[in-house]
Amino acid sequence: MTSAIRRAPGRLLTLGCATLVATSLAGCGSVKSIAGGGDGNKNAITMGTTNVTGVLDPAGAYDQGSWLILENSFQGLLRFPAGSTAPQPDAAQSCEFSGADATTYHCTLHSGLTFSNGHPLTAQDVVFSMDRMKKIKDENGPSSLFDTVKSVEAKSDTEVVFHLAEPDATLPDKLAGAAGSIVDHQVFPADHELANSQLVGSGPYTIDSVDETAGAGGAKSIGKVTLSANAKYKGDQKLKNSKFAVKFFGSPDELKSALDSGAVDLTDNSLDPQVSAQLLTDQQLGKGTVKITQADGNDTRFLVFNTKDDTTGQLAVRQAAAQLLDRQALARDVYARTVEPLYSPVPSGIGGHSTAFYDKYGEPDVAKAKAYLTAAKVPIPVKLTLTWSRTRAQGAESAALKKQLEAGGLFQVTVNQEPDWTAFKKGWAAGSYQAYTVGWSADYPDADDFIVPLVVGGGAFHNGFDDPQISQKLVPETLRQTDRTVATSTFAAIQSQLAVQVPLLPLFQNKSFYAARPDITGVDATVDSTNVFRFAEIGRG
Repeated sequence: MTSAIRRAPGRLLTLGCATLVATSLAGCGSVKSIAGGGDGNKNAITMGTTNVTGVLDPAGAYDQGSWLILENSFQGLLRFPAGSTAPQPDAAQSCEFSGADATTYHCTLHSGLTFSNGHPLTAQDVVFSMDRMKKIKDENGPSSLFDTVKSVEAKSDTEVVFHLAEPDATLPDKLAGAAGSIVDHQVFPADHELANSQLVGSGPYTIDSVDETAGAGGAKSIGKVTLSANAKYKGDQKLKNSKFAVKFFGSPDELKSALDSGAVDLTDNSLDPQVSAQLLTDQQLGKGTVKITQADGNDTRFLVFNTKDDTTGQLAVRQAAAQLLDRQALARDVYARTVEPLYSPVPSGIGGHSTAFYDKYGEPDVAKAKAYLTAAKVPIPVKLTLTWSRTRAQGAESAALKKQLEAGGLFQVTVNQEPDWTAFKKGWAAGSYQAYTVGWSADYPDADDFIVPLVVGGGAFHNGFDDPQISQKLVPETLRQTDRTVATSTFAAIQSQLAVQVPLLPLFQNKSFYAARPDITGVDATVDSTNVFRFAEIGRG
């Protein structure tokens, strides 16, 4: 296996305080820690989210909450403009692979760029940012995304070259995300992370203050981040507000209360799915005072099988489960149609998406499921334990899956919840669970990030699966294809193989529902399948 596909877990979807910081839901309160901005954001537009976080330094930030902040306060060489999954220049004026092997990537920066503190931003800062991230190598950070980067060279103040150990056509996508944030080498330490209150970037906003509280073991959780327009910003985003704030909440119920009271002006896709559906219905009927903006999302959820387990290690068991799964019922009855059924690991809206699992199994069919088990001489009913930790639908999701799998008496399912997210991750990594449900939020909108981290070498879910045909032949083939449209046929072949082998079952992809008070504008201008929320687009009407 090559280094390109030895990636650590990405941004696993959690709720409340279950993120990179180990705190309980009760520990989501906020104690103020000022970072130079004082209370200058009284008139800020305030966004609420349950995607809590504790680390904002780009070298250690690797969850949705932190990236929400970094994507608006730091620049990368590239960025994803609204409505596009193709990276476009940001701090760079141009970037391109040189040669046909996708191992050398050359970027030319705009001249005259500065950080918000006035320090110049040059190619040396780009080199420093990458070298620093790889040197710190935070186990919870994004450095593994750049395992293919052998070295970075500053040819001049405006020219930088990435030398790769092997082909990696997804490098531009990675550089366009928050992991590609360029940091000031005069401010950031080379060998450790900077305090949240001291961050300096060159994006459209500066971070004025960070409210933090200490949780279990001294880990910090962020309650609120306040930002203001960066007067030294030289990018192409046009700000429709001068002050923005993000509040972090411990539960969807708390967030809804804050929206109702006016404590927040808008929310991301963090509300309870039933609440989102009701708000949308109210809007369609001309009732209510909240505006809902709906968009395609690419957050996905899976039923994962431990392929080393005596029971779920049997192919017939996994195929029978695939034949029984009713995604339509799950989306309709549990998630109130706030999600879309998903029939392959790559979601709709991403190049390379297919319907491989539907093509293989079609509609739920008890007789066909029984045939898989009978042909393999698997005793019926199959005794199966399903473990879950956190989901927007709480226990309703696992209850529905249990009911579907037990159709026709083929399975006997025991459902267990592990409410502690850290313990849950340790449990699946240790192979303690037979089957378990987990969400996935991709780092960049390319089929690669919905395939490689999940099914190569056991993947982020540590389920023991690896197919040499996929990991050693097909995946390296996709990484040589800098024209990503050419890679779609290879990704289709991979997904067809996964549908046969069923190391995991794709359940659904989220729809995104953003709620806003009536005077808030611009939400529809930023929500798209990249999952990048652009503060600059939001105004107050």
